Amino acid sequence: MRTNRNRAARGAGFTLIEVMVVVIILGILAATIIPQFGQTVQNAKVTRAKGDIQTLENALERYYLNMSRYPSSEEGLRVLVEAPQGEAAREWSGPYVKQLPPDPWGNPYAYRAPGTKGLNRPYDLWSRGADGADGGEGEAMDLSSWTEEKKQQG
Repeated sequence: MRTNRNRAARGAGFTLIEVMVVVIILGILAATIIPQFGQTVQNAKVTRAKGDIQTLENALERYYLNMSRYPSSEEGLRVLVEAPQGEAAREWSGPYVKQLPPDPWGNPYAYRAPGTKGLNRPYDLWSRGADGADGGEGEAMDLSSWTEEKKQQG
């Protein structure tokens, strides 16, 4: 009778080998799934940056309609939120955006007027990507209004 009770108690648990097999299977699943989530986060950041650039371009167009000019490089994008100094403040009908968002990597969007990269554009507007520096590839790739133009025309 005692041996039957011991056998029942031993058969109720898992052996070390069974536990190790389950841990290995979970490790393999995690190794294949987790990198896909990392790419999803990167894709979401790129999509957000493209949306922000489009929103800022729309605000720049509204600014142009009111002021008959685009902001200078010195004024930058801040004139979309705050009135410029001097006589130009009378024509300003902003704010054109509630606030200037940083890009998804925490850096400010870059603006230059007159533009040097865009096709027939009076300004350049871009995010420097994950590395915060001009140029780069992969996650460090710059996202800009002029690269989107080239894709649409090409």
